[in-house]
Amino acid sequence: MEIQQISQEDLERRNTKKRVKSIDLARGVGVLLLVPLHTLWMYADKHTQGNTLLGEVVHFTGTGTGMFLITMGFSFTMSRNQSLQLSFRRGLLLLAVGYGMNFLKFVLPNLLGFQPDDLIKAYGWTPPATFDNLLYMLGTGDILQMAGISLFIMGIANHFSKNKYVPLGMAVFFAVVTSFVRGIRAGVPGFDYFLDLLWGEQFNVYFPVFPWISLILAGIYFGRVYMEDNREEKRAFQQMWQIGLLFVAGGVALSAYDYQRFYGDYFHLGSGGALYLIGASLLLARFGKFLVDVVKPNRVYNFFYYLSARITSFYVIQWVLICWGMGLVGFQKMNATQVSLAMLVMIALCLITQKGVDIVKGRRKRKETGKEDTIEEVEQEEVFV
Repeated sequence: MEIQQISQEDLERRNTKKRVKSIDLARGVGVLLLVPLHTLWMYADKHTQGNTLLGEVVHFTGTGTGMFLITMGFSFTMSRNQSLQLSFRRGLLLLAVGYGMNFLKFVLPNLLGFQPDDLIKAYGWTPPATFDNLLYMLGTGDILQMAGISLFIMGIANHFSKNKYVPLGMAVFFAVVTSFVRGIRAGVPGFDYFLDLLWGEQFNVYFPVFPWISLILAGIYFGRVYMEDNREEKRAFQQMWQIGLLFVAGGVALSAYDYQRFYGDYFHLGSGGALYLIGASLLLARFGKFLVDVVKPNRVYNFFYYLSARITSFYVIQWVLICWGMGLVGFQKMNATQVSLAMLVMIALCLITQKGVDIVKGRRKRKETGKEDTIEEVEQEEVFV
């Protein structure tokens, strides 16, 4: 029998294609849960959001954003090219996608005349929106802006050190320092906006780099443990619940000591809130590993793997469709029954739109190369790694 020799390059290519199903599952579940959460925020009245079981459940499941970012960091370590240049290029692309999404969410509906006046009033402005109002909405700091800036920082750190403890130490640093830098401004308008992206406490930025990058960096640590063990998952996921519990305990202790300073609000977390969220997200990611291990492969899992590979496009699609839908249903007008139906409709519309995007991209790919994209190739086109 002839023994086929496998080159190191072929071995690395095969290893690259090995996927961590629990990470794919977590990312897919996380991005899908954002659809009902954002539908609730934009369509449901205040009573439904804050005083109903539906509102409580959707808000609770929507806090999976943390797990979402843990998986981003984990996936970063598995990228075939982690060069400083590529990290910067992906960061710039994410920023472009983020601001392009803001244009489609806010500016375009206003220019076309189907943005509800109630949304403008919610900002404290008097309709119609002025140029300055539109510029403010265009500059809204979303998770994509945070991820783009984080890629710059991650690329620099990765360039100078491959030690797995560096990102873990950085994660703790960004989390702990947050309470001491949050809200600092220089009094210079343009520069203040940049500072808000870093550590702002106002709602022109929902995901400042401090502390949200901490979750991405924590994910990088576990990704490096995984790669260090030649893509063996056992030690990385075992450490997730151990370190997760440690972070949860530290976060709870700090938040109990001074809730206002060390917890803050969900979007602008203090040190305690950040440590708690890192820990809770690690425990959720470990639970995802448990589910993959005990439940046989099935169509539901395949569905979430599908979404995971299209995380950036689906994220943009769901926000744009929800914001455009306000032109039909208004801003924060629905009761619990109405918004429950709206959530189902929006999920269906988002999936149909994503499928349409896939068809267009598939036809273009076949025309250019004569073949279909694999799931790995699809994911490589997604900059929200």
